[in-house]
Amino acid sequence: MQLKHRIRFPLFVLLTLSIVAISPMPSARAAHDDSGTQPALAAAIAGPQRSEANKARDKYRHPLETLTFFGIKPEMTVVEISPGAGWYTEILAPFLKDHGKLYEAAGGGAGAKTFEDKLKADPAVYGQVIVTTLKPPAETDIAPAGAADMVLTFRNVHDWLAHGNTEDYFKAFYRALKPGGILGITDHRADPSQPQDPIAKNGYVRQDYMVRMAEQAGFKLMGASEINANPKDLRDHPVWYLPPTLRQGEKDRAKYLAIGESDRMTLKFIKPATVAQAH
Repeated sequence: MQLKHRIRFPLFVLLTLSIVAISPMPSARAAHDDSGTQPALAAAIAGPQRSEANKARDKYRHPLETLTFFGIKPEMTVVEISPGAGWYTEILAPFLKDHGKLYEAAGGGAGAKTFEDKLKADPAVYGQVIVTTLKPPAETDIAPAGAADMVLTFRNVHDWLAHGNTEDYFKAFYRALKPGGILGITDHRADPSQPQDPIAKNGYVRQDYMVRMAEQAGFKLMGASEINANPKDLRDHPVWYLPPTLRQGEKDRAKYLAIGESDRMTLKFIKPATVAQAH
């Protein structure tokens, strides 16, 4: 009896494995099928809700490549930090409208009112956007704690350094993200051979300095991309001399237009899945 039992058991296992091997698993395939992400993202970028002036900057800001690098998906809950006039909001809102959720963490004041008016003017595109206020240290609830799949901030960190509250921002990002959530950052990249100005008065931040600030908040660097690099930018001038600001007006305008927009770092961080991994 024991011999027969030992023979039947392997046959049963082999039969089971054979069935598993030939059985279709559509639910597993569907869970990992993100084939619709790129077309949906491209459609949002090409959409009529975007101004022509904003579309003209795609050659410098590379929204398709940047958001793809960060790993955005249509079903995500995403928080955009300090959206300004809404350059990226014009892409994120329609992309996330049907299956995801978009929080816009604005800084308050006149700029925030202008941004909210923009959203109200086109409810078909922006009607589901949730606007929150981010004014550290008092107001830092950018989304419900642990609710966000992704937090994105574009060309903002250098401004926070001047106010000395950058740590509060990173803490807010960490608190809003789920374990395993992504923090995506682009910003003007300083010359690594020069010491970091603690207030970034020229608008540039060293990449290693940015990584260190994020890691001090508990994040881990997943990757860095050269998508938004610009080797023409020697970073020997305030970033605002370059387009789109062109703060000097007509002075040296041709020179700065020839450089184009700033050299930028593009960094992807993760909130570790466990507290133990964050230390």
